[in-house]
Amino acid sequence: MGVIAGKLDRMLLTAENLAARRGEDLLFVNISFRLAAGEALILTGRNGSGKSTLLRVVAGLLWPEKGQVFVTGAGHEPQRPAREVSHYLGHRNAMKQELTVAENLEFWKAYLGDIESGRGLTVEAAAEIVGLAGITHLPFGYLSAGQQRRFAMAKLLVAHRPVWILDEPTAALDLAADRMFTGLVAAHVATGGIVLAATHQPLGLDGARELVMTGFAGVDAGVWG
Repeated sequence: MGVIAGKLDRMLLTAENLAARRGEDLLFVNISFRLAAGEALILTGRNGSGKSTLLRVVAGLLWPEKGQVFVTGAGHEPQRPAREVSHYLGHRNAMKQELTVAENLEFWKAYLGDIESGRGLTVEAAAEIVGLAGITHLPFGYLSAGQQRRFAMAKLLVAHRPVWILDEPTAALDLAADRMFTGLVAAHVATGGIVLAATHQPLGLDGARELVMTGFAGVDAGVWG
């Protein structure tokens, strides 16, 4: 997928003492972890325990109550915000219904750009990998829900970003699409990528570490003390 492994193998994603709120309550406190190139961390826990919130904090979509998350190495020294080198794939596809598939993916390719450690694929090459070559001229809204989700996954390929943040990426997919995405994730890790995911599926991540999220920590409990 265009990765220059000699640079990626020095990357380190670090989260330090993260805390986040939901309303007035602290959802989690003191979350810390480090992921090196080629490593994955799977978030587990009941619904509402903070998995999606933590992913959004790492992706830069939510501001933490406390703590920081950054990358070092691979040309990012002394440190760089994790959001600048990350892809986020959440429950929504983040595509405009009225635009063609190609127009959507070209937008994301230009908007996100490539991190200096690698190069993204062309739109047609990414479409072929997700099993939908030849239909990128169609409006995104014309496609089935399964096809739309596959093209949302193609966004991970058209712009090279070494950190993939995945929130239940294979929910409601058929078996073939699930296997396809498992292969993409496994290939990303094998070439030195980093994966942080909340998922009930294994995603081909043998040896992945696990972080169990437990939910509400209590109002201001131990955050500033």
